[in-house]
Amino acid sequence: MTEFAVWAPRPDRVRLDVEGTLHDMARSDDGWWRADVDAAGDARYGFVLDDDPTVLPDPRSARQPDGVHARSQLWQPDPQAWTDGEWAGRSIEGAVIYELHVGTFTPEGTFDAAIDKLDYLVDLGVDFVELMPVNAFGGTHGWGYDGVLWYAVHEPYGGPDALVRLIDACHARGLGVLIDAVFNHLGPSGNYLPKFGPYLSTGSNPWGESINIADADADEVRRYILDCALRWMSDFHADGLRLDAVHALVDTTAIHILEELSAETDALAERLGRPLSLIAESDLNDPRLITPRDQGGLGMTAQWDDDIHHAIHSAVSGERQGYYGDFGTVEALATTLKHGYFHAGTYSSFRHRRHGRPLDTATIPGTRLLAYTLTHDQVGNRAVGDRPSQNLTFGQLAVKAALALGSPYTAMLFMGEEWGSSSPFQFFSSHPEPELARATAEGRKREFAEHGWDADEIPDPQDPETFRRSKLKWDEVDDGEHGRLLGVYRALIELRHSEPDLADPWLDNLQVDFDEDARWIVMRRGAFAIACNLGQDAAEVPVTGDVVLAWGEPAATAGGTRLDGHSFAVVKSPSTTG
Repeated sequence: MTEFAVWAPRPDRVRLDVEGTLHDMARSDDGWWRADVDAAGDARYGFVLDDDPTVLPDPRSARQPDGVHARSQLWQPDPQAWTDGEWAGRSIEGAVIYELHVGTFTPEGTFDAAIDKLDYLVDLGVDFVELMPVNAFGGTHGWGYDGVLWYAVHEPYGGPDALVRLIDACHARGLGVLIDAVFNHLGPSGNYLPKFGPYLSTGSNPWGESINIADADADEVRRYILDCALRWMSDFHADGLRLDAVHALVDTTAIHILEELSAETDALAERLGRPLSLIAESDLNDPRLITPRDQGGLGMTAQWDDDIHHAIHSAVSGERQGYYGDFGTVEALATTLKHGYFHAGTYSSFRHRRHGRPLDTATIPGTRLLAYTLTHDQVGNRAVGDRPSQNLTFGQLAVKAALALGSPYTAMLFMGEEWGSSSPFQFFSSHPEPELARATAEGRKREFAEHGWDADEIPDPQDPETFRRSKLKWDEVDDGEHGRLLGVYRALIELRHSEPDLADPWLDNLQVDFDEDARWIVMRRGAFAIACNLGQDAAEVPVTGDVVLAWGEPAATAGGTRLDGHSFAVVKSPSTTG
């Protein structure tokens, strides 16, 4: 017998459909309905609420083989499928993370196809693979942030069994795995949760109605979130989660849901005997997010730091529009690299108010912040999804890499960045509902037309070609300047791993020098100096020693080192050179 259970406090009657046969369910006082039914291990099933004959998928469905509108299927992980019993795991702090979208990472766009690229990632030197959302969402392809069945694995990627194979293969190669989880909103296609119970609150965020984590009857919704998060790490052996836009999780209770998740994740890590990490995406610049719970914080392991991205990108590229408005100077870059946040209780012209709070660099290591030169957001949310590689020189891309990978922060790459991929990463979707498809395409064009873009230039998210052109072109990897840039990325990552001075996480030990007019900046980390020339013209930088890695042709001068325009050099002090 199999016990089927569903939390559904709203309907007066719930029936279980197993392979087309209806069974009555019994309700308990807590709003849960249960029934014991003889069912095969892979039986299709769903729930019928009140007098509506529609069979709805299980809110906690493990598998949706026919999409988010169809019946669920029973699924349990096969213990025999795992071979990672010796995997000890590791924390993400100080690591190099590789963010990828399963559907565009390979031509096939599946978990199994991604396995074939893992040896490449090992050779690159990364420590973790971060998968953009793999939960079930409407349609065949999309970014995954409009998920509606959070417990199920997107079937076109290969479903749950293929995800098990991918994570097991990663662990076999020494790679950790992080899964991007979205708990701040639900997608518009296939969201049946409100029919079951009060999953949504009276509030809203930019992506739709907010999740009920603090209103009446929120306890079971919070449990729904917590159990889903823990399941990725227990059932699927993930080494942690990236939590999408946590600033949209409005929690007015005394114990914030992130603090609760942090505590339960630590307890799970203790039981499993391996570290588990939680990385939060937040635009609040609030260090309480990454402050330990016993010090009054929420206990996240780390957070994405968009200030670092904005400071690097705008200083190198010269872009100053929108949220780049306060950045762009070498001084702003130096301030951000030294202090972690640029806006730390200071006025933000983009927000028209003060923003952020200072980071206590004496107690919070830099490795709790992630440094990156681009992410899926910073590419895909541009009007035409253009990468920096489509607008900058290879030298500028190399400088950006040196600034991020040479910094004291935990580093993250976005797939293809390491060779300067020419593929855009555009916003794409495949909503099966014609009205939703049309609204998505029209809304995207309208949004960017309001910011001065020609609407005809904005790719149609629903056009399959938008998805196809966003796939990586792997034949570029060893081609000319692409291959040269890849070699620099490999060398920078190797230096991070092999040199203790470059593994020092404390920002108080970082010295940053710069010249605004000459447009150079130097990060000094122990015996090493990472010197970067952001300008087009050659510049003399006051660093001396042996060049251990460079882009361009640095030359020793009487006053230091001459750097070509758009170049960098990692220089080791002569007194410590073996």
